[in-house]
Amino acid sequence: MSESAGGALTGLRVIEIGNLVAGPFAARLLGDHGADVIKVELPGAPDPLRSWGQYHRAARGFFWTVHARNKRCITLDVRPEPGRQLFLDLVQRADVVIESFRPGTLERWNLGYDELKRANPKVILARVSGYGQTGPFAHRVGYASIAEAHAGLRYINGYPDQPPIRMALSIGDSVAGMFAAHGILAALHARSRTGEGQVVDVALTDACLALTESMIPDYDQGAVIRQPGGTRLDKNAPSNIYQAANGQWVVIAANQDSLFRRLCAAMGSPELADDERFATHTARGENQDELDELIAGWARGHEPAELVKTLDEVGVACALMATAADVVADPQFHAREMVVPHHDEEFDVDVLGPGVVPKLSATAGVVRWAGPPAPGSHNDEVFGVLLGLTPERVARLVAQRVI
Repeated sequence: MSESAGGALTGLRVIEIGNLVAGPFAARLLGDHGADVIKVELPGAPDPLRSWGQYHRAARGFFWTVHARNKRCITLDVRPEPGRQLFLDLVQRADVVIESFRPGTLERWNLGYDELKRANPKVILARVSGYGQTGPFAHRVGYASIAEAHAGLRYINGYPDQPPIRMALSIGDSVAGMFAAHGILAALHARSRTGEGQVVDVALTDACLALTESMIPDYDQGAVIRQPGGTRLDKNAPSNIYQAANGQWVVIAANQDSLFRRLCAAMGSPELADDERFATHTARGENQDELDELIAGWARGHEPAELVKTLDEVGVACALMATAADVVADPQFHAREMVVPHHDEEFDVDVLGPGVVPKLSATAGVVRWAGPPAPGSHNDEVFGVLLGLTPERVARLVAQRVI
């Protein structure tokens, strides 16, 4: 197995240490574009994500197949001195270290940034945690659901007068991973000028807060506390889901003036575009309930495919509410190589998963291999070839449970 197979980040070496989603998600994004990602798991205590997901076979989930793709997995206990030194040997050969522990954990292991920088002055340390490395809550445990609640993101999702809902995905983890990858690339660009590494500090709470659009300025200037809007985007109309004739839901978003005018024409009611209740963005927001009723009545008289075809032809943004089955069969996603096979070695099957984002025209990212099925699958490659350890020394370290 080669360390890389093309891509914009070919030649970049990343050490990933830590479990679950946010930090490893950032490493996956870099690996998708050619980085050599070496994932460190504790001997005897693999990443719990190996068993996550809603479908299991032989007690193993398939989230791992996608989440750990393009990574080389090793086992290493960095806490005893031999393991700590091996980790520093890897750092000497790395560009980036991504960790996702509670602040202070690396320092307790004598592997804080000062130690890493002594081993490699150019190394970039990306630290992903619940509340970040600073502030009065830095010591707290922070999962995605906690971060979404703390940042106000959870509160504004759901239905009025009902408990805030949980989004079906760990949005906080994913967006924190994206910000971490963004920060790493920014730090790499800075290093190209200064020759020095630095710390990239990403908090799940910060990442969630960054998604809240106008929530903060609306409160600051107008004391407006944004409320959950249910299925629609409050004060942005029309932007909602509507039932077609067979009961299937269709999303229609035409809150821009030009799109709204097209929608009115498609509905056979062009006069609504000049109605003072709906003629402007602000007016439509103030009369959102009435407008939604008009559109819902029209939508119920059309089959979903007909509805989408009619709106698409006149340039109104719309889509059927897709299930996983719809996504897997969707020609657009297949054309974009966004539903791609990952070959699962343990079960010897191709497992479909999401493709690489974004698409680069000259140095495209690719799924080179799926997540290795066993912890330590690449111990020989990394310890034997990369670090040059003899088989005898590797055997001693295994006996000591260091690797």
